[in-house]
Amino acid sequence: MDKLKKSLFLRNRQLFTTSIALLRTMTQKGILTFVFFLQFFSLVLQAQEQFTEPPARKITSVPLKTLSGGVLLIKATVNNYPDSLNFILDTGSGGISLDSSTCIELKIPLEASDKTIRGIGGIRNVKFLNHATLHLPGLHVDSLNFHVNDYEILTSVYGIKIDGIIGYSFLSRYIVRLNYDTMLMEVLTPGEFKYPRGGHLLRPLLTSIPIQTLNFKENKKFQNRFYFDTGAGLSFLLSEDYLRDSGILNNKKKEPLVTQAEGLGGKMTMRLTTIRELKIGPYKFKNVPTFLFDDEYNVTSYPFLGGLIGNDLLRRFNVTLNYRKREIHIIPNRSFNEPFDYAYTGLGVYYLDGKVIVEDVAKGSPGDEGGFIPGDVILGINNNFSNNIQVYKSMMQNLGDKLKFVVLRNGQPEVLYLKPKSIL
Repeated sequence: MDKLKKSLFLRNRQLFTTSIALLRTMTQKGILTFVFFLQFFSLVLQAQEQFTEPPARKITSVPLKTLSGGVLLIKATVNNYPDSLNFILDTGSGGISLDSSTCIELKIPLEASDKTIRGIGGIRNVKFLNHATLHLPGLHVDSLNFHVNDYEILTSVYGIKIDGIIGYSFLSRYIVRLNYDTMLMEVLTPGEFKYPRGGHLLRPLLTSIPIQTLNFKENKKFQNRFYFDTGAGLSFLLSEDYLRDSGILNNKKKEPLVTQAEGLGGKMTMRLTTIRELKIGPYKFKNVPTFLFDDEYNVTSYPFLGGLIGNDLLRRFNVTLNYRKREIHIIPNRSFNEPFDYAYTGLGVYYLDGKVIVEDVAKGSPGDEGGFIPGDVILGINNNFSNNIQVYKSMMQNLGDKLKFVVLRNGQPEVLYLKPKSIL
């Protein structure tokens, strides 16, 4: 080491002596060039002394499960309560939360607050479970403040009890890798990290929810900011305000179809169409299914945001979330080229009290034409009597198939037929 230091000293002294000799013979233009050289040389020497973080270290791997729309589910426990709980992994959440009915069942004591949360379906005042610990396999995350919300609507959508949502409060502490090929979530300590070869590095705006700029085309080119939202079981969503002010939809395009969607606060009516092309980083997608919603509660802070990117699109990438560096790395996975869901039935189907029930039927939709009415209980589709709402929803995505439904209406079984319609 002493020999190396001596060698560097002699080399630098020689460079300096030579530079002084050159300076005496330089023109004004040459002096400016020399000054630039000295500045560059100084930067090189400084770079030899930069501090670096220790390398990121893998803490644990946690199994992932996908729900309809690509939404991710993980299991965890809270504090000393033994029950294993179902949490949605949601970059669209600015905190971490528990379902109100789960808190009642486990008799979890809560603290009142004057804080509210806002979603596309409404604004609610919330209570808190403060200074709590989340237990994952091989990882215990302490000092978390869980807000409490009613997730009954999510449970009815997915047919599985949703006990909470894991968002920024957890994601901001670690490097989190979501691998859809292995169906594992890797959690690493913050630090120097080498992203996988290939893929693309996004640099979103980040306060508590990542905001990514996107380019897309319809009748012309558009660019705006959108929430990066793994908790949304859709591909793309635009606010009606942005749609109207920007003139996005071509007048020659067929009218968007009326459908039912769900958000914080309950169900809401939306319109459904497609966007001709959407680009995230260098990756392009054609004819992307797009929901249009009336942003009554200004979730998107329009005109700051145009809407959100959901996980039916984002699930096509393996994703590394590095909130400390304000970076998100995406690389295509084996689902990248899977077709989007263009099927439209007009049925709002939910899992309630152990039954798959039709709650809404859009007028003029295939469901309406097939004779469905609110209150019909779906017993089976095409000889599948699993009573699994996610299986049934997957079957209703098959364009071109004429589906045979057995429903229970007024205590009597009936057979109905429905052929999903394309939104293209």
